[in-house]
Amino acid sequence: MIPRRAKSWLTASLALCLLAGGIWIMLGYNRSTSSELPILAPESGKPHLKAPTPAPPESVQSPTAEVYSNRVVEYHMDVKLTEGNTLQGTQAITWIHPGKKTVNELYFHMYPNAFSSADSTFMKESGGKLRGDVMPVDGYGSMKFVDMQTEDGLSLLHRMQYVQPDDGNIKDKTLIKVRLPKPVKGGESITIRTMFEVELPKIFARMGKTNDFVMAGQWFPKLSAYEPAGRRGRTAEGWNLHQYHGNSEFYSDFGIYSVRIRVPETYKVAATGFPTQQAVLKNGEKVYQFYADDVHDFAWAASPDFVYAEEPFSAPNVPGVRIKLYLDPAHQDLKERYLFAAKAALSNYSKWFGPYPYATLSIVVPPKAANGAGGMEYPTLITAFGADDTTPGYDLERTVVHEIGHQYFYGMVASNEFEEAWLDEGFTSYAEDKLMEQEYGLIPNLPVQSGLITSPAPLTQPSWKFDSQQQYASNVYTRGKLVLLGIEQQVGAKQMERILSTYVKKYRFKHPATADFQKVVEQVTRASWADYFDQYVYNDGMADFAVERIKVIPAEKDGETLYESSITVVKKGSDFPKVPVRIAFEDGHTVTKQWDGKEDRITYKLTYTSPVSWAMTDPLYDIVLENRHMNNFLRTKLDEQVQSRWNMSAAKLIEAVFGGLSW
Repeated sequence: MIPRRAKSWLTASLALCLLAGGIWIMLGYNRSTSSELPILAPESGKPHLKAPTPAPPESVQSPTAEVYSNRVVEYHMDVKLTEGNTLQGTQAITWIHPGKKTVNELYFHMYPNAFSSADSTFMKESGGKLRGDVMPVDGYGSMKFVDMQTEDGLSLLHRMQYVQPDDGNIKDKTLIKVRLPKPVKGGESITIRTMFEVELPKIFARMGKTNDFVMAGQWFPKLSAYEPAGRRGRTAEGWNLHQYHGNSEFYSDFGIYSVRIRVPETYKVAATGFPTQQAVLKNGEKVYQFYADDVHDFAWAASPDFVYAEEPFSAPNVPGVRIKLYLDPAHQDLKERYLFAAKAALSNYSKWFGPYPYATLSIVVPPKAANGAGGMEYPTLITAFGADDTTPGYDLERTVVHEIGHQYFYGMVASNEFEEAWLDEGFTSYAEDKLMEQEYGLIPNLPVQSGLITSPAPLTQPSWKFDSQQQYASNVYTRGKLVLLGIEQQVGAKQMERILSTYVKKYRFKHPATADFQKVVEQVTRASWADYFDQYVYNDGMADFAVERIKVIPAEKDGETLYESSITVVKKGSDFPKVPVRIAFEDGHTVTKQWDGKEDRITYKLTYTSPVSWAMTDPLYDIVLENRHMNNFLRTKLDEQVQSRWNMSAAKLIEAVFGGLSW
């Protein structure tokens, strides 16, 4: 999922201007504007709009014989959207035990119960706010089992118990345990039949119903993931059990989904996978039949107002996919922009990370009032942000390419977003920036982005352990991306492409952990990365290299005045190789040194005919993991008290600006 960025970018750009202006004053010279990083792409980066064409009928497809995953679970579901906000559903779930130990319980995620009251763990942790959206006062929803039986017809309703393994909040009902009447041994399967009801909340936090628009994300009772020994470093197999938290997203096993969706006859439905037959009208309903395999979730959206468009697309690593658009009427004239972004994402990501194996990719554009459903990823289906502007900027393309990136790191690689969210969000953000720069000329302002990381935290901690949504986002999205860029800076772009393509190829449909990615980095580069990962991934490290002191002593030699200057540079944060240090003299001469950063400090001693005027570490802001740029620069003749006052005032100003940002 992508956080809303418009406010952040505007404020961050202002902050950068303030910071750059202060440095300009201190340096006393003008920098050429030709070297500045562009904030917006040129108009030539935008695809030309074409005349609208009549919408084609939605294509019908059939499953292929290819099998990509272990397909641990199989869902056969029938769900009906009633005239109100209720989903009435049935399930037949078959689970194949992937481990060896005997299992006596099954666990189901009951995600809609996160919105059942203000006392749920999700609501307590989020405060009823997510990405700028606020939970409507009267917008609560819930989920319940109406019936659950074994294949033999034995009821399991009396064998259910809500559990709260993360925080012990007995009022949280997002995870339920079902005690089985007969144990399941490794390799055996069990089939459970259920009836369930969902009272859809008003759209908030990815799901719900607003007016006639429905976003059914995390809408059905979903089996928890069972991890065999060896997956993600587990020494003992077992269930991976977590409640639904304010920051967390999702993690499940791969499987097969066959889903019948019944909606009022005026509705159109977008869903994971593809329809296996044309929708039919029956008894006042429109009935769809969808199928998807080798996926770990199933989502759908419905609206009577969708403007539908479909185009086939193929590329060297995309054998053939149908791109399907379900546009809000406010964005129907922007069809070509959505299609261009989708094609650019599919062609480039498949080149960088491996083939896109699915037959469809659906893009849902919610109405403005349903913005809470926007900017989210599901297997083969993504949502754009709400259609609140008929002439949106590049947030439109950025959102599309980000969410399509999730088809790899959330979808195929299937990281555990409860426990290691950076493996999805950080990697996807990295890919998003690469594509936006290549296709649209948008170059990320990395110094400002790193400066936003005011509270770094370990990337491998569970999502609910972060102090706030802002800390979660700045770490798993931004710091995670910068960690990858830090690797790229040291190995080069081509070697980094090899690292990521090797990682995705090796762990497609495998659920890797951070340690698995580290092993790939070390295998490809044939070097140890233990120190780097220990500091920047497993801990809260950020780089901080500062000019501590400049001392100039004039000396007479052979009737000539020389100046003996000593410049001391210190390491206040984590390690980073190749730290550039620029030293400028009063006559305009400059010298650039490169420090390996292995020691805590280094002093450069220079003798020259002109005294040192100033010194600066990382003068071009190349160290992407440096988040405290205020101490990089020091002028020789600036009075120490004046300098301290300027630094503190500027720092307070930047902190105030950054403090206004929200995820």
